[in-house]
Order: sequence, then C-alpha cells, then structure tokens
Amino acid sequence: MKEKIKKIAVLVSGGGTNLQALIDAQERGELGCGRITLVIASKPDVYALERAKNHGIASQVLARKEYESIAAYSKALTDALVAAEADLVVLAGFLTIIDEQVYNAFPNRILNVHPALIPSFCGKGFYGLHVHEAALEKGVKVSGATVHIVTPECDAGPIVLQKAVEVKDDDTPEALQKRIMEEAEWKILPAAVKLFCEDRITVKDNRVYLKGE
Repeated sequence: MKEKIKKIAVLVSGGGTNLQALIDAQERGELGCGRITLVIASKPDVYALERAKNHGIASQVLARKEYESIAAYSKALTDALVAAEADLVVLAGFLTIIDEQVYNAFPNRILNVHPALIPSFCGKGFYGLHVHEAALEKGVKVSGATVHIVTPECDAGPIVLQKAVEVKDDDTPEALQKRIMEEAEWKILPAAVKLFCEDRITVKDNRVYLKGE
C-alpha cells in the first residue's frame, strides 16, 4: 500500500535559507512521505518566495501589516493552512507573532528551529543575531540549534532534536550564526520533519519520545 503524502506548509519572513534546506532535503528524498505544498510569507518580496517559485512550490503572501491585530492575522493564517490541508506547519525564520488560534488548529503539528540549545538563549527577544551575540557575551564553549514543537509560550515547546556546534574564540555573531546554520539547523530541521512524516514523534507531558531509534 502506498504511503499517504503528508502536506507541509512552510512559514517564512525573509531569505528562506531554512526553507532551501528543506527543499534540498525533499529533492534528495530525505523527507519521507512529506511534500512541501505551500510557502506562506508574512512580507511581500522576500527571497524565500523566489526559492518556492524556482522549485514549483505554491506560495502565498499574508502581509502582517494588512491586519489590524494579532488575532485577525492568526485567523487568516489558520484559514489558509486549513484550506491547504496542511498536515505539518514549519516555521522557518517566521518572525511574526501568532496566537492560540493557529496552535489549537494544529496541536503538536507545528515545528520551529531555534539557533541555540534551548533552554539557553531563547524566549522573547532572542532571534537572529541577538541569539549569537548573547551566546558570545556569555562565553559559552558550545552552542547549536534546536527543533521544537511550537506552543503558545515562546520557545518553550517539547524538544524534538538538538545539535551542538563548537564556539570558537575568534567568533563574531555572524560567523557563529553561519556555522550553526550549516552544521546544525540545515541538518536537524529536515531530520525532524522526516520524523514527523514517519509518525515517529510522540508527545507526552511536554516531552518528545522518538519511535524506532
């Protein structure tokens, strides 16, 4: 019996490097039965939309500035995801605040990649280079990336995968960001998506258990 395709919607706000990592993994056959069927951008004209177009993936712009509130935006986003029959939602550099409408519609079906080893350097205000600036300021010897299930509390959802990356003495925030993307984010995000698509993720008491390891 042929495995049912799981539809993946990817939410973006910028260049889409993590989206590209997912597209590349899909083209190598590394997402299992998962297929990226929709990319939604919170801003028009971002390069992530070009990446989707280049690979024949449908895209949509839901510009945050066109909605008067987080609730109105979240409803529009939820409606779009439900209409697309998304099985999994992936936040790939999606920097727009959304509310419980989205989480309630897709419980344990939203993944996010964060450029640090949660619970370090996470939560409100920790995004982009701010994460790496804080890590270097603290003098940590390792940092890395985390893929977690998204819940209403920022960066507090159950952890699916983590990968550590060495911090070097002469690192700048930009250099550390690049190494974490290349060595961790672009590897564990597709791996976590594959685990989801293979039904190998179980969530119990805010903790993820992986089947068949």
